[in-house]
Amino acid sequence: MESSVRTTPEPGHSLMAAAAFAVAVLATALVGGSAAAGSGDVYARLDLPAWAPPSWLFSPVWIVLYVLIGVAGWLVWRAAGTQGAMVFLAVYTLQLLLNAAWTPLFFGAGLYGLAFVDIVLLAVAVAVTLLLAWRHSRTAALLLAPYLAWVCFAAALNAAIWAAN
Repeated sequence: MESSVRTTPEPGHSLMAAAAFAVAVLATALVGGSAAAGSGDVYARLDLPAWAPPSWLFSPVWIVLYVLIGVAGWLVWRAAGTQGAMVFLAVYTLQLLLNAAWTPLFFGAGLYGLAFVDIVLLAVAVAVTLLLAWRHSRTAALLLAPYLAWVCFAAALNAAIWAAN
């Protein structure tokens, strides 16, 4: 029986992969950020639930989450390689796309119902990403846990805003 031993990627490949994950996450953040121009004013005009956080909180939370998302992706790739993490990478990409779509839907177009559908799909995709990460890197999965918690909170907030507005 042949055993397969996973070796750590060469430092050059690992740095290139880390940069690729950083670029993918940065692109996601930039799509959201460009669609979020004026989102503070929109958020202030919405009928919000009492438990809604202040608008200034979203930016620092997302900065931390985006760093965690990028590091988690890189850790899984490092542990499993591109071939070993193919399903993870597909779902990881899907969650980035759903993430990028939410802000334009919610703030850009004011489509709160469609944004809610997007964020529910995002929560499912993040949960699957976390479970797939667990197979390769428990640290990566743990880094994705705050992201999943925040997306679930944001989904509840999106639903409350949709219902009230």
